Amino acid sequence: MTENDIKMVTIYVMGKKQRVPADLTIMKAMEYAGHQFRRGAGCRGGFCGACATVYRKRGSYKLQGALACQKIVEDGMIIAQIPFSPQEKVTYKINELKAEANTFLEYYPEIARCLACNTCTKACPQDIMVMDYVQAALRGDVAQAAKISFDCLGCGLCAMRCPAEIVPYNIGQLARRLESKYLEGPTGHVLKMCEEVKAGKFDAEIEEMKKMDKATIAKKYNTREMKIK
Repeated sequence: MTENDIKMVTIYVMGKKQRVPADLTIMKAMEYAGHQFRRGAGCRGGFCGACATVYRKRGSYKLQGALACQKIVEDGMIIAQIPFSPQEKVTYKINELKAEANTFLEYYPEIARCLACNTCTKACPQDIMVMDYVQAALRGDVAQAAKISFDCLGCGLCAMRCPAEIVPYNIGQLARRLESKYLEGPTGHVLKMCEEVKAGKFDAEIEEMKKMDKATIAKKYNTREMKIK
């Protein structure tokens, strides 16, 4: 098969016109066009949220968002990648918090400005009901907020679109931490592993790995036995 047999589309990357195969993701299309990723790329499998991208389609005024490693290009697509989505980092000590609504309001008081407009949900590339977990946090329903936000990658697209200037993924992260700490608690296998680490069960293996070169460690990692339960 030659390039003439491949369906091609026209896209615009950072304003520059490019012809790329129609079946590529935004990320692969940008690389096909010669773009070298130095940031804004991570797992390439839709798990890390590093490749948040905004785009417009031909003939549409709407600004849309996606993960570049997931979204397939379309003819006339105008693309601008976001290498970093800044957030206001809040520091707290999880052992001093309570699993209640006031905790969210104390550290992220801006959630009280939520307009329930659902813009955040529409912006989410994971189809998470973002507004629902923000509202659950406002009600103090930590378990529900944690459950709904579980698949959040923290890509930042919801925060970019929020007219109330809320950073929803911060809310989801706090909810999951509160739920794990106060509602669910550590699981048995985690506690067992912690005791084994404290007892020095893995010390010899760790010391052995410290002496390995990079190639040996890579081989050991790639040929490791996966334990799936």
